[in-house]
Amino acid sequence: EIINEIESMDGSGEMFSEDKWGAFNEINENDATVPSESGGITRVLQDGNVVEKGACSLTLIRNGVLSAERAATVSGRSGVDVAGGDSYSAAALSIVLHTRSPLVPTFRSDVRIFLVRAKDRDDDNKGEEVMAWFGGGADLTPYYLFDSDIEEFHGAYQNLCSSHFPQGHDLAESYSYQSMKRWCDEYFYLPARSEHRGTGGIFFDDMAATADTLRFVEGVANTWMPSWMPIVKRHKDGEYTDEQRRWQLLRRGRYLEFNLLYDRGVKFGLANANPRVEGVMVSAPPLIAWEYNHEVAEGSEEERLMKILKEPKDWVFS
Repeated sequence: EIINEIESMDGSGEMFSEDKWGAFNEINENDATVPSESGGITRVLQDGNVVEKGACSLTLIRNGVLSAERAATVSGRSGVDVAGGDSYSAAALSIVLHTRSPLVPTFRSDVRIFLVRAKDRDDDNKGEEVMAWFGGGADLTPYYLFDSDIEEFHGAYQNLCSSHFPQGHDLAESYSYQSMKRWCDEYFYLPARSEHRGTGGIFFDDMAATADTLRFVEGVANTWMPSWMPIVKRHKDGEYTDEQRRWQLLRRGRYLEFNLLYDRGVKFGLANANPRVEGVMVSAPPLIAWEYNHEVAEGSEEERLMKILKEPKDWVFS
């Protein structure tokens, strides 16, 4: 549905390519069977009218083995006893849509699950312990600020969070919209530049997998297109200058810097033996620019954006 909606909105006639790998090579589109081995599907639209490059990726990892370093990272974040040698499985669905027009923000989103089978370390014959966590989110990277668009986007996720984790719910505080908005601002940050990548959204990780949290994760994915498409439709046909396009490419350079230097997903993917580099790097923008010591004009729209990226603001209030 998402693929069809994006292709229809783009209107160029360009279609998402399909690259299946691993276990998915052996499954046809009408087969609902979950693969028993690792694999994935990468779909990419390039040179569209609205989407200059868009990637939708499904990844499934089965029967992986945690290294000591990865186990320490999982234990440190989740507070659960996980050790090197424990087996893990993971699945992720992600979307990154880089727009041609600098008036339309880049959109990034994902949902994922990470499951660990911890070996019995007490010799009490209880067998392995199975633990699973959800993660995901959605965020915008605009090149020019239309405040009402950003407020609308954040409002969609505020409503989602409050409907699933209302006041009094066990997760109402730790996974409130305000908490996940703050987490998003903190995660998509370039410390070397002292600036944030975009205007954020929500980001969550290490959310214990339950029936309640599964419904929330499904809600996140169901909110992706309704939160972004209205913004696209308002600005996709707007005229822009060569200077605005140049600014977009400079900001895309920051996007790539974050991916290469700080993004956990990219680091995780490239750390695997014989990584699928094309798949791991599929979220990279199609064109970028770096310019030495670029300065924005005082009082310009570019300066207004930079002030927000230096000091994020609250876009919606409870």
